[in-house]
Amino acid sequence: MRSEAAILLSGGMDSGVLLAWATIRYERIHALSFDYGSKHAARELEQAASLARTYSASLIKIHLPFIQSLFSSSLLISGGEIPEGPYQKETISSTVVPFRNGIFLAIAVGYAENSGIPTVLIASHSGDHPIYPDCRKTFTAAMSAASRLGTFTRVEILAPFSSLNKREIAQKGIEMGFDFSRTWSCYRGGDLHCGTCATCLERKYALRFEEGLDPTRYLE
Repeated sequence: MRSEAAILLSGGMDSGVLLAWATIRYERIHALSFDYGSKHAARELEQAASLARTYSASLIKIHLPFIQSLFSSSLLISGGEIPEGPYQKETISSTVVPFRNGIFLAIAVGYAENSGIPTVLIASHSGDHPIYPDCRKTFTAAMSAASRLGTFTRVEILAPFSSLNKREIAQKGIEMGFDFSRTWSCYRGGDLHCGTCATCLERKYALRFEEGLDPTRYLE
């Protein structure tokens, strides 16, 4: 078992499973959650805090108010409506927050360097690659190379799920006994998952909603 790792913990499915995966591989986990003004921030951060407690990870909540004032995205409170329907480049691209993972990883690497933590983990997966450029393997590899060059301790960035799709990540979680009802996906951020936005549809597919295996409560 390795010593320590820092993890980007959003409170969503993928980072939740990554946290469970990491706790059996690292002695101590430092979870970093970012409040950057998204519509679903309150729900995600609530779940992130709960997951951190469950898996005995320390949690640091980082506020990034400049993102909402400098960037445009329908994902943000300051943005337009979240698109309906499945992931399609011409619609879901409106939810992209420019270089979001790059910003998060840069902060996480600085924290890791300052705290003597050798590894930063991110839950990027193959389903994100076509839409979000800062979720791709090549991006993570480049950021990791920059991180090693820019830190005295040569901090490494790893994306263990980069070759998996969301259903495969869900299966990993199921095998570890992970409770998916304690995660949040819906970009709209209401009291319940809406069931119709792209992230809800992807969640339904990953958790096999059509087979009656998805524990999530949806509005529709």
